Amino acid sequence: MTSTVQPSSFSSSLEELTLPTQPDSEQLDNIKAQLDLVLLALEAIAGISSEAMLQAATDLNLESMISDRVSLWRLRQSSPLRKGQGGRKKLDVDEARALTLIICHLAKQYNELIRRAVALLEQMTEQNREPHQAALLGNYLDAFHNTYQERMEDGDTTPTESLTNLALKLLIDLLFYGSNHGVRRLWLTLLERSFGVSRRASLPANPTLGSS
Repeated sequence: MTSTVQPSSFSSSLEELTLPTQPDSEQLDNIKAQLDLVLLALEAIAGISSEAMLQAATDLNLESMISDRVSLWRLRQSSPLRKGQGGRKKLDVDEARALTLIICHLAKQYNELIRRAVALLEQMTEQNREPHQAALLGNYLDAFHNTYQERMEDGDTTPTESLTNLALKLLIDLLFYGSNHGVRRLWLTLLERSFGVSRRASLPANPTLGSS
């Protein structure tokens, strides 16, 4: 199911990932938390494994930043929402760009499944039925709840309804992230929630993307 991304496509995607300013530590914390949650949603809907994420990194020529399961785990464990202290406490901008590209690469691969799940959600909403009554959505919500509760610091205290709302919102977001302009959509979402940048704002053409 894996597709190879040509170098020209990779370069084009990188050019979209611009920044209004160099992020501070709080903004980077926000970005890495968001990226980890989106990856969690991908895992829950499509059963994506670490191996699939590493294969995506290979497809995108990102092995220098994400070379093995340990490096991937450390990047994800750096989220401030995570339990434990085993991960790195910082994630630099290039690594955030890499995870953004990986997410959109995988969301595009599983776009048909994600689209089917979102269509089911719309159908259940129109019928005033609970999403979990549909098998695909029920399995997704169970997987998301269980994984969130297992990995996140507030997993045992977050109300079930809040987790369900988060899971469904992320599912809808994934549909857009798997589109032709998904990389830019995800990046603008990260900026909007971390920098307060409007989606309609014109971002600088070529800002410096160095490490924090």
